[in-house]
Amino acid sequence: MNVFDAVKQSVTTRQAAEIYGVKVRRNNMASCPFHNDRIPSMKVDKRFHCFGCGADGDVIDFVSRLYGISSLEAAQKIASDFGISYDSKPVKAKPKKVVHKKSDAQIYAEAEQRCFRVLSDYYHLLRKWEMDYAPNMEDETWHPLFVEALQKKSHLEYLLDILVFGEIEEKALLVMEYGKEVTLLEQRISKFTCREAETSIGSSQ
Repeated sequence: MNVFDAVKQSVTTRQAAEIYGVKVRRNNMASCPFHNDRIPSMKVDKRFHCFGCGADGDVIDFVSRLYGISSLEAAQKIASDFGISYDSKPVKAKPKKVVHKKSDAQIYAEAEQRCFRVLSDYYHLLRKWEMDYAPNMEDETWHPLFVEALQKKSHLEYLLDILVFGEIEEKALLVMEYGKEVTLLEQRISKFTCREAETSIGSSQ
């Protein structure tokens, strides 16, 4: 049996907490040692959970956090302090996940794709507004979304042409210049989409 299993089967978090100086009351509540806890907010039994700061785990997690040591060191400390025997063969550490950092080229490619997607969605929205809000009478007051469609549609066509047919330098400059505007447009498009979905659901009921 390795040190982790041996410790977890032999010692509760409450037993460890008490031997390491944490006072546990009869109702299994204690002042949390992991934050400034004036009123006891940590429940300590086989495991521990603090309702104040959210700290949670088993006896090894508790000791590891209490002393700022690794899980293996915490398990070994508990085993030594409580006289627990265990198989001393080295414990194989779980392989760490390798986090592959994105290259500058990948980051730019994603930014360009996002820019094209958002501007394309906005362009289709402008075309929809141009049709949906077109005035029926000559003296009718133009809807703000119809006006926006007339003002912005040609410029959007120009930007989309650059992203499709432009040189890499032109594309990169466009993506850089329109970064903030693309974020705002994405939020605005999302609001309109949600609003239309709610209207559609309401009309169908």
